[in-house]
Amino acid sequence: MSDGVVVRVLSGRGSRAADREALVAFVADVTDTAATRVRVVRRCPHCGAADHGRPAAVADGHDLGVSLSRTTGVLALAVGPGPDMIGVDVERPSRVAAAELDAFTPGERERAARSGSAAVHRTACWAVKEAVLKRDGRGLRVDPTAVDAVLDHGMLDHTLLDHLDLHHGASEPARHTARLDGLVHPVTVLRLDDDLVLAVAAGGVPVTVQDRRETLVTDRRSLHRGVVLSPGERPRPSGGGVVR
Repeated sequence: MSDGVVVRVLSGRGSRAADREALVAFVADVTDTAATRVRVVRRCPHCGAADHGRPAAVADGHDLGVSLSRTTGVLALAVGPGPDMIGVDVERPSRVAAAELDAFTPGERERAARSGSAAVHRTACWAVKEAVLKRDGRGLRVDPTAVDAVLDHGMLDHTLLDHLDLHHGASEPARHTARLDGLVHPVTVLRLDDDLVLAVAAGGVPVTVQDRRETLVTDRRSLHRGVVLSPGERPRPSGGGVVR
């Protein structure tokens, strides 16, 4: 597989067992490995139990970081080229608006109010929090307000397809970050359609997104198959300097 993270967005399969099967098939496809030689395991970093916790994969003896996320009608899967942890989250603005989440920092609320769509911006902030905390390993054991998502709302004013049209098919490096525990984490955030936002926390490595939803059609092009984005630099201290 490539040196970056691959994310695949699928139409939701409706059960956790089916999602797990989809993750195994995805890892096998991306790594060009027989599905029988792929194992997906879970391990809780706190209690050591194997029936919950963040997932990891082993493909033909090689450890790989994986992540998955579900929302209404959609499943997002992610796999990295090595054992480093990654986090993915997918969410719908309609769901976040209905939930009235009390999980945003004052800065996030202010930036959302100044954006072209407060609902989309808040949803992107929530997806970033989930992705970063999945990669961190603690998940929602951490108060979501401990993560401060600083997003370029101009990149979220258009869906990905409209953005590619505006820029003649070229993608731009993401300009989104999240602050957690004194570190600034680069993140990839995409508005896949009017009611779907994707966030990926991968430590600054390039991210390839493959949108394979069955209903994804437009009057300008057939299925959008993939776009590669780089979130930029590696995580760094919020006060400057380099993480080693």
